[in-house]
Amino acid sequence: MPAAGAHDPNKVYDLAIIGSGPGGYWAAIRAGEYGLATVCIEKDEKLGGTCLHVGCIPTKALLYSADVMDTFRNAKELGFDLPGPVAVNWAAMQARKNKIVSKHAKGIEYLFKKNKVEWLRGEAKWAGPGTLAVKQADGAVKQVKAKTIMIATGSTARLLPGMQADDRILTNIEILSLPEIPKRLAIIGAGAVGVEFASIYRRFDTEVTILEMLPRIVPVEDEEISKELEKHLRKQKINIQTGAKFERAEKTATGVKIAYTASDGTAQTFEADKLLVAVGRAPLTSALGLEKSKVQLERGFIKTDGYMRTGEPGVYAIGDVVAGSPQLAHVASMEGLVAVAHIAGKPTHAMDYTRVPNCTYCEPQVASVGLTEQAAKAKGLAVKVGRFPFAGNSKATILGMHEGFIKMIADAKDGTLLGIHMIGPVVTELVAEATLALQLNASADELMETIHAHPTVYEAMLDAANNIYGLTINF
Repeated sequence: MPAAGAHDPNKVYDLAIIGSGPGGYWAAIRAGEYGLATVCIEKDEKLGGTCLHVGCIPTKALLYSADVMDTFRNAKELGFDLPGPVAVNWAAMQARKNKIVSKHAKGIEYLFKKNKVEWLRGEAKWAGPGTLAVKQADGAVKQVKAKTIMIATGSTARLLPGMQADDRILTNIEILSLPEIPKRLAIIGAGAVGVEFASIYRRFDTEVTILEMLPRIVPVEDEEISKELEKHLRKQKINIQTGAKFERAEKTATGVKIAYTASDGTAQTFEADKLLVAVGRAPLTSALGLEKSKVQLERGFIKTDGYMRTGEPGVYAIGDVVAGSPQLAHVASMEGLVAVAHIAGKPTHAMDYTRVPNCTYCEPQVASVGLTEQAAKAKGLAVKVGRFPFAGNSKATILGMHEGFIKMIADAKDGTLLGIHMIGPVVTELVAEATLALQLNASADELMETIHAHPTVYEAMLDAANNIYGLTINF
């Protein structure tokens, strides 16, 4: 297989993919498995995209270190007498994080070779039907021809007007490689990114303040889950300001001075060493030259059908660039598989975004799938709601993690599960059963009839299903 940068200009590929993030590399590998001649074009030196290098994977590596710190702090209760306070070796944590990233980037290279996927480094641009112009690092432009093109260029962090990322105003990229733990951190935005970084740094004794414009944190989650998470983050002494309108940020001699309008209308200011901006992500489509194609754009996002086809024949789009698609790595991966199966003429299904699991890896963790109670009622559905607190789960007691609960929403007519929402120990793993249940259109009754192993955290799913009918055993 040609190395990165090598390319046969006369070759016509079955599929050319722009971008090697979770959507792009999953699509490329599956295309290789289907026997399609495939090339993946990546602008960066390494494969893996934002998720692997400056997103999901390094963030969760640091979150795991923070989780271990919690264990050390509870060592005495667990039966361990430590000789003294546990010192944080930040440089070692960063090195471990980087080692994990490097390992998995090399793993993608191996999988490309295994499945005969070529990859070419450069920035690709639409150059007409079946043709891409790829500008390489040395300025040379090569043409890549393919029967089908897939856009998987992902997204970038949004910054507020007048802001530019540097050593004090941070996006997800800069905050992952800070040389030392800041004493004071301000965060704008209380979605998954904001609360995850708040959870990391607070557990390393950083003073954290979160500003959220909306009335509640993690606003895509069920209202009860949002309230429960806010309660626990406040208990951890994270300063949370909801209904707060950010006004400006000014650099000082040592940090950043932040001004905002509080929910009561009063003007407020405070200082922090660093400011993380976590207000969403913008699609990376402006440099693709799509204005010369029939691809339809909506605020920079690409319109597709359920099989990820765009308005331009032979062009598909997946991942964060897709209009209406949740900007999640696992969504991009599934979109890639659906698109490649459609391209290869294999049996597949249209994307169903009602079955997408959401996971937030703060402490306590948050996970959900399906409709919130509010959304179900807004659709005119009569619902039954079951709840079960982890305080009644024996494995949660063993783990020393009693926070949170499972909330299960079912159709009142036949018990069909509509949504499952949870906050508590390892719920980002627990959501797997919830997602499968919704994928199979299971009912609460069927979940009640499923034997759950004991003692496990996932037994709480059984208890929540029982509670829909008022039959809970363990609480």
